[in-house]
Amino acid sequence: MTHYDVLVIGTGSGNSVIDDRFAGLEVAIAEPSLFGGTCLNAGCIPTKMYVHVADVARQATDSSDLGLDTSFGSADWPAVRDRVFARIDEIEASGRRYRSEELAHTTVITEHVRFTGSHSLVGDQGTEITADRIVIAAGAHPVIPDVPGLDPDAVDEPGHPVHTSRSIMRVDEQPGSVLIVGSGYVAMEFAHIFAAIGTETTTAVRGDSLLGYLDDDVSAAFTEAFAAENDVLFGVEASRVDLTETGQVRVEFASTGRVPGAEVPAPIVVDRLLLAAGRDPNSAGLDPSAAGIDVHPDGRLSVDAHQRVLAAGVPLPGVFALGDVSSPFQLKHVANHEAAVVQRNLLADIASGTPGGARPADLATVRHDAVPAAVFTRPQIAVVGMTEEEARNSGAKITVGRRDYAGVAYGWALEDRTGFAKVIADADTGRILGAHIMGPEASMIVQTLVQAMAFGQRADDVATGQYWIHPALPEVVENALLDLDFS
Repeated sequence: MTHYDVLVIGTGSGNSVIDDRFAGLEVAIAEPSLFGGTCLNAGCIPTKMYVHVADVARQATDSSDLGLDTSFGSADWPAVRDRVFARIDEIEASGRRYRSEELAHTTVITEHVRFTGSHSLVGDQGTEITADRIVIAAGAHPVIPDVPGLDPDAVDEPGHPVHTSRSIMRVDEQPGSVLIVGSGYVAMEFAHIFAAIGTETTTAVRGDSLLGYLDDDVSAAFTEAFAAENDVLFGVEASRVDLTETGQVRVEFASTGRVPGAEVPAPIVVDRLLLAAGRDPNSAGLDPSAAGIDVHPDGRLSVDAHQRVLAAGVPLPGVFALGDVSSPFQLKHVANHEAAVVQRNLLADIASGTPGGARPADLATVRHDAVPAAVFTRPQIAVVGMTEEEARNSGAKITVGRRDYAGVAYGWALEDRTGFAKVIADADTGRILGAHIMGPEASMIVQTLVQAMAFGQRADDVATGQYWIHPALPEVVENALLDLDFS
């Protein structure tokens, strides 16, 4: 059994916790897969590189609205894929080299580990480990739905035509056809990617809406806009999956009963099936019960405001968690923030001389207010804060402002007919409670509202207390703010 001063489980945002301030300690990093976590290897970064390709393809396709005669011919899939992963794979490899070869005090354990006690673990190859302090940053994984005929162990395996986001971007050839199961952000981003570059794309949705967790106005508007341009099957689910002799996937459907009158389509045969039915924390595989760790009903490890892992409601000495394995937000920028909090608190814990010995006054506190998120699909969406329904249920007296892209000059330049910005504010305090934007560059122009919420600025001050470049797209945000009624 090998003992370490610090053990980090996972190399996504957890990898950033260890820096030169830990040089005098024996540190281990457990990573059975790729360095860099989901974001680098199979999530936000590669998908956005693909999304940009899709956006350019759609611009060529839609140019007639601007008086241009251009068209999209085809995509060189290997070139697109290699542009993405040549860069990503080198970053992954360099991160692994740095930790395993260039740091004398750091040991990389290439095994999946699970707890056997509060500070002891064992790897899947039998390696036994103990550590004074542990950082759990094990991330999350795609959900594999239970469908007759679907072999969960074969999903994402080389040569198999059923995928999650972990493998679909690395296939050798562009699929001629793809069926996407799901209605969340992963499904919508990949549906945009494949449809834009010429893959025959169908999306199967259990309910009657897309991105249904968003503000009702945004979800309804997005559903209408997306379904107008894409093949979407509402109110159905995959009831059976079979592989054909030619290596394709045959999918049968059944009604979910959630959309009255929804027609159940005939079985379809596609080159690839993409499962995008959500993501679950990688907690069960850690065997948290062996360490006495508290677990939320949704599988997240329980942590306090200092990211200390809880056992029977109190901090487990010297054990911290961050990112998707414990956070209510499965977002990279949240994981990075939590990693910074864990780093500071881990150092304070070490300085105390005893695991769990840091004084509360020396500990940083996590901030989960004004957390923004974006969905890089078509139309693009960005949100921060409460939905209108949440704001009304909070008991606050609210005011809502909304303006369309079509109402500002740059919206005319874009010929945008569906985009809008919606801002929800407390009518008494003037504080912004939530903001929701659908349309081009939503992820960029929402930042003004994120900043206003983070620093407690009044909505009317944000609207009138600064210049807004004319005729730039942020004017749609300005006008939504001006639409708020504080009278």
